[in-house]
Formats: sequence, structure tokens, C-alpha cells
Amino acid sequence: MAHNQRRILELLTIPNWRKLYKYSIKNKKVKILKNLPKFIILLCFASLSLISCKDEKSTATSIENGDKVKTKLDDTTEKNNKKVILFYGNSLTAGYGLDPNESFPSNIEDIIDSLGLAYKVVNAGLSGETTSGGLKRLDWVMKQKVDIFILELGANDMLRGLPIDETRKNLSAIIEGVKAKNPNVKIGLCEMMAPPNMGDEYVEEFTDIYADLSKPDDIIFFPFFLEGVAGNPDLLLQDGKHPNAEGQKIVADNVWKVLKTML
Repeated sequence: MAHNQRRILELLTIPNWRKLYKYSIKNKKVKILKNLPKFIILLCFASLSLISCKDEKSTATSIENGDKVKTKLDDTTEKNNKKVILFYGNSLTAGYGLDPNESFPSNIEDIIDSLGLAYKVVNAGLSGETTSGGLKRLDWVMKQKVDIFILELGANDMLRGLPIDETRKNLSAIIEGVKAKNPNVKIGLCEMMAPPNMGDEYVEEFTDIYADLSKPDDIIFFPFFLEGVAGNPDLLLQDGKHPNAEGQKIVADNVWKVLKTML
């Protein structure tokens, strides 16, 4: 092989293309493409083709990864843009004795999703919660974004025989506390009824709490949400107090009748 051809072959690598070009200019009498063996020319084209394919594959991968990132960002943005419905209550809201997905707030979320509405549901129910306990943890719960606040408390006050005036005062304070945190929030108040064995006077005074606190136009009244469930053993757990999975569906329907007017 001639000296010039050997020199060109040594320079035949991607990093040395510039050197090869300078060398060919310096040795003007050398006709590179004409004198190089055919396999070297093929090697040049093969190298260029490989680089091109590699770049195309890299570009395609980058685009694919970019699309995935964009999709995740879009999903996150969509979730952040959804309005929040927060259910604030006791074991009746928490879905005591059931899978969380069987609680009435979860059933309502299923309804909302099926209708394609831009809302998400937060279940802030806590078993055993009283109105006093609800008032104490309100600041912590209201640190999150809330657009609709549904208040369901008072049953445990009644069962524990707590003073009715105290229950009224605590529920009123919770409502005012929510307004203070977010003046634009919509508030709903779920009616709770005392059983007849508590005595007519107690039943009337306890029930009046919810009707009275719902008188302002900015408080939406939810009639007794356990209607059709309370007292029906087929729709209650063995304790006779908490709705079972089927009972929770009926509760969800009762609540949804009013809630849908607030959306």
C-alpha cells in the first residue's frame, strides 16, 4: 500500500476527519476517493450511516421520554386544578368497619368521576370524634385547599350525653373557623337526629341545632343523611349503628341529592 494511502487510512476515524481534510489539501496530487480501496469508501458510508441511526434513535428516545414527562406533568396539573370536597365527620363519615373505598364519601367520588366532574373528595372522618374534638383539629385539616366543606358531627356528643348547648357552640365555632380560613368555601351541615328513647324534649332540642345553624343563606342544610338506613338491620353492621356497604350507598345517594346543587 502506498505511503499516502496508509497515512489516509490511519486518519480514517471520526475525530480525525479534520486532519484528513488538511492532509488531502496539503497533498493536492492525491485523489482520495479515486485511490482509496473500495472497502475504505464503504467503511466511510457505513460509519456515517451508523452515526445517523444512532442520532435518530437517541432523538426518538428523547422525544418519548419528553412525552412521558409531559404526560405526568399534565396529570399533576389536572389533579391540582380539581376542586376539593372535604367531608368532616366521625365514624359515619370514616366508614367504620368497612374498607375505606366503601364509605359514602368514596361512593360520592365514584359518582363524580363517572360524570367527569373536576372535583376530588377528601374523607376527613375520624371514628369517635365529638364536636369538641372536631373543633380542636380543624386548623390542621384546613391547611389544605378546600372548596366545599361538609360538616357531619354531633352523634357522639348525643351518645355521651354531652350538653346540647356545648354541641351547638362547637358546631358554630367550626363553621366560623372554616369561613375564617377560606371566606369563599361552600359549607354544608348534615342533620343528625336523636333516637326517641332520649326523650321528646332532648330530641327536639338536639335536632333544632342543625336547623338553626343552617338558617344563614351561606350554610347548606343536608336533611337526615341516614334516612332509609337507620333502624334497618339489613343495612347496618352488627352494632346496629353504622351503615354496612349497602347502607353506605344509600347514604351517598341521600348526600348527593343536596351536594350536586353545590357544585
